[in-house]
Amino acid sequence: MGHIPYSLGNLTRLVNLELSENRLIDTIRPLKNLTLLTDVDLTGNSLKGTIPSSFGNMLKLEYLSLFDNQFGGEIPSSFGRLSHLKFLLLISNSLTELGMNMLIGRIPSSLGNLVQLTRLDLSCNQLVGEIPLSFKDLLELNVLALDSNQLSGEIPSSLGRLTQLECIYLSSNQFHGEIPSKIFQLQDLSYLQLNSSNLSSCNLNSFSEFLQDQDNLRELDLSYSNIYGQVPEWFLNVTTKKLNYLNLFGNFLTSFALNPIIFKWKILVAANLTFNKLQGSHYFISNNRLSRGISPLICNLSSIQMIDLSDKNLTRFIPQCLSNLSGTLEVMSLHRPLPRSLHNCNNLEFLNLRNNHITDVFTSWLGSLLSLKVLILQYNGFHGLIEEQAYRIEFPMLQIVDLSQNILSGSLRSGYFKHWIAMKVSETNPLSYIRDAIAQWQFYPSATFDYSMSVIAKGIEMNYSKIQEYLTLIDLSSNNFSGVIPESIRNLKQLELLNLSNNMLSGPLPPFLANLTNLEQLDLSQNQLSREIPLELTQLTSLAVFNVSYNHLTGPIPQLRQFATFENNSYKGNSWLCGNPLSRKCEDLKASPLLSPTSEEDQDSGSAMELDWKIVCMGYVSDLVIGVVLENTLITRRRAQSLVKNFGRTKQRRKRWKRLCETKEYSYRNLSSSVFEYL
Repeated sequence: MGHIPYSLGNLTRLVNLELSENRLIDTIRPLKNLTLLTDVDLTGNSLKGTIPSSFGNMLKLEYLSLFDNQFGGEIPSSFGRLSHLKFLLLISNSLTELGMNMLIGRIPSSLGNLVQLTRLDLSCNQLVGEIPLSFKDLLELNVLALDSNQLSGEIPSSLGRLTQLECIYLSSNQFHGEIPSKIFQLQDLSYLQLNSSNLSSCNLNSFSEFLQDQDNLRELDLSYSNIYGQVPEWFLNVTTKKLNYLNLFGNFLTSFALNPIIFKWKILVAANLTFNKLQGSHYFISNNRLSRGISPLICNLSSIQMIDLSDKNLTRFIPQCLSNLSGTLEVMSLHRPLPRSLHNCNNLEFLNLRNNHITDVFTSWLGSLLSLKVLILQYNGFHGLIEEQAYRIEFPMLQIVDLSQNILSGSLRSGYFKHWIAMKVSETNPLSYIRDAIAQWQFYPSATFDYSMSVIAKGIEMNYSKIQEYLTLIDLSSNNFSGVIPESIRNLKQLELLNLSNNMLSGPLPPFLANLTNLEQLDLSQNQLSREIPLELTQLTSLAVFNVSYNHLTGPIPQLRQFATFENNSYKGNSWLCGNPLSRKCEDLKASPLLSPTSEEDQDSGSAMELDWKIVCMGYVSDLVIGVVLENTLITRRRAQSLVKNFGRTKQRRKRWKRLCETKEYSYRNLSSSVFEYL
């Protein structure tokens, strides 16, 4: 860290200055005398102040990068004298100026003097007014980016003179009129972005036939262009050898003229046709009205990286040929069962099968997807045991797994979590989001697919439109898992959310959960866990949600740190817990003649989850509790006989019935627990 020394200004014959990434601070005034400079790179420092007008005296300057500094103010008007300037990069400063800054006002016509300029990017500012007519002299310009401003007026036809133009970005402005026909005669045009510009040519109503003559387009963005009706057959032949990116999002497309559709875009990486009105039998887009199956012709798109088939009512399987895309496929979100051939998709990172009608055993071959980060099988009919590991290393990149709302059963074996390395390694990187970089081209870096999901927290479904890069969670709730919580979970130190609720897990609440130091949400409710809440859990200082309700826990509730903040709902349904926030005092519990429940009774009482109990307290007369109605029971003959034999066993237990009935504390849980004391 330091200053640019003033002595540097004595090097008056210097032509190339490279000082990037040096943590330089203060101003750049010492450079004002270096008039022979052709290349200046000050990228990635902490330089401040305004850009000195003396840059306008560097008449031989061809390359200038002040990217990622802290400059403010406006671009000096003297920049108009830099007739040899080819590259100007001022992004990520505090300038009221170029792309991704806060430039306001009109575009200065003096920029038309930069006749050697090859790229002009004024995007993402608050520019107003018209495109200067002086731009007609920028004959060397390859890229013109004016998108995301408030520009108005007509697009000058003189832009058709810029025969070197390859990329034009005019979206999200307030232009009116039509796009000049001369623009469509630019032979080298590869990227055309026109959406949301209020142009009459962008309120197309139908596909403009000028596209038929475009053989070099690499990106085509016509989203929000009010295109109605059918996609013509000729459109599927547009730039079949070069098109990488196609965006027709948010129009009123209804069908394809060609059926079945034949895909000819051999190098297409991303296509977005979501939020249209497409109907028919075949295609690969979400939020439309498609049915039947998916055409095998989709596999002609050999470069595709993302497939989004979510929110469909497809009634047939997806084609087996998708396994041929194993070298490129990274994102898959679809409905209906998954073909086993997808185990070849080695790059698959995101798999979302949420809310389908899949009835299947858990697909153990998923463990072979070594790049998989997100696995969501929520709300399906997956059943049976999760098989022993079939692969040497399974799910090393997995950080989000949601198997909730299925019918999975058996114990949670330690081996399930052994290889989940991504949940073990702690990350300290800045906030970012999991997304698939669908396209990382020089002039269109923003083509991404944000991974999204929904999870249950505190009984409420929460939607994540974006997923933080290092979010880690396990949700196995609402299944039929049994046995103890496996100790191997203790190694998943990166874990932030653990939901094992609404299963049949038993045994003590394990102290080793205190090892999950990043844990923010822990839900173990509606199980058969027993014994005391370990004091070790008070070490979880990040814990914001804690729920152990409806178990068989006993003893005092810890009062340290986060545990002093949890409310009554976190503990209800545990008859032998005491202390704040419950009204039941631990002193009262010790003085009670009631016997503490045995482990056998704990186990039996949890069986209420398997039954549909309707229990009615009808009164209390002398030594007899009258009125127990058991409906749709699954009680075995042995337990029924035991009920008759032991019905009047002790006054203490009858006293508990009396207290329940008199206080009307006959909720589903505490009554079912009491009934089982007689079994």
